[in-house]
Amino acid sequence: MTTDAAPKDNGDGVRARNLARILRLVHLGGPQSRAQLTTATGLNRSTVADLVGELVGDGWVVEREPDPVGRVGRPSPVVEASPRRVVIAVNPEVDAIEIAAVDLARGIALRERIESDALLSAEATAELVAEVIACWRDEALRGFRLVGIGIAVPGLVRAADGLVRNAPHLGWVDAPLRALVASQTGLPVAVGNDASLGALAEHLFGAAAGADDVIYLNGGPSGIGGGIIVHGLPVGGVGGYAGEFGQNRVRAAGAEGPEPIVLEDTVSRARLLAVLGLQTADDPTLAEALAAASETAGDVQGESRRQRVVLAQAIADAVNILNPSVVVLGGFLAMLVESDPEGFATAVATGAMAENAEGLRILSASLAADRLLLGAAELAFTSVGVI
Repeated sequence: MTTDAAPKDNGDGVRARNLARILRLVHLGGPQSRAQLTTATGLNRSTVADLVGELVGDGWVVEREPDPVGRVGRPSPVVEASPRRVVIAVNPEVDAIEIAAVDLARGIALRERIESDALLSAEATAELVAEVIACWRDEALRGFRLVGIGIAVPGLVRAADGLVRNAPHLGWVDAPLRALVASQTGLPVAVGNDASLGALAEHLFGAAAGADDVIYLNGGPSGIGGGIIVHGLPVGGVGGYAGEFGQNRVRAAGAEGPEPIVLEDTVSRARLLAVLGLQTADDPTLAEALAAASETAGDVQGESRRQRVVLAQAIADAVNILNPSVVVLGGFLAMLVESDPEGFATAVATGAMAENAEGLRILSASLAADRLLLGAAELAFTSVGVI
């Protein structure tokens, strides 16, 4: 496998932008005919043909004949992103690290979940990522071109340099993860907050596709993070730390004492595992266990109900501040809501200002376990100037 950078500029900035524009169209929208690309770009047919030819020659896209059904006249070739251009997407968590090879057509060519009984340091994480990549290079990804690495971290990541300022559940403080992984692999590396990247993926490809004002909340082993899309653009804040909804103070239903606690301490995956009698579980296993216990285990029902009440008010507060059209819930948060989505939506609307909740949709993340990996991949492709 070889490494590669963005489509070459050739000293012509306009041409480079047009090449990137066509590549982004087929990356985001899937296979499209040359005629569709001509319409979308406003360029003439010969220019589009020339640009596509260069992208094909450099291996960024492939062309094929269109499906023959219902077609008359001379067919326009179909252009699609190459499945052999990949980035490595990484999501370190408290109980495992997930690594995947994601291609430019958004297919996941390889995926590996490596569970761990102990927290991995940033240094150990970089070493493990490098080991997996080296193995894949020699075997399953032989002949592929590797563009870079994107990492979705459950913590605060400084946008300027990829420094993990604080990932409390991982025990990382001021960890130079981007530099560590780049040193171990020799590849371009981009690092971002996991929930922010999940928001980006769901906005581009998932439940919030077509919505320009979105709140995304992700519930995972490391707590609750969030991402914000405003007018179609991700909101990172001055340092890149926006969206930490899990650290907002709440008053937990039934909690002892007058002091509020942070959201992720009371709406908690660990609390659900405890009432289910599980030490650990991936998302599908947890969802199955919650569904099986929903009608028989009173303590599970009580804990789920308590967490839903607190979560609904937290979302209502966010709706009052940001007035989104869509709220997307990922991870165990979606599982909490699935037992009574209409009741939960009503609780959110009741807790918010009526005007802010008008037309609000609360949806489960549709990309399932792929959401953070696709978000990390998107960050990698964007950071190296591919799309």
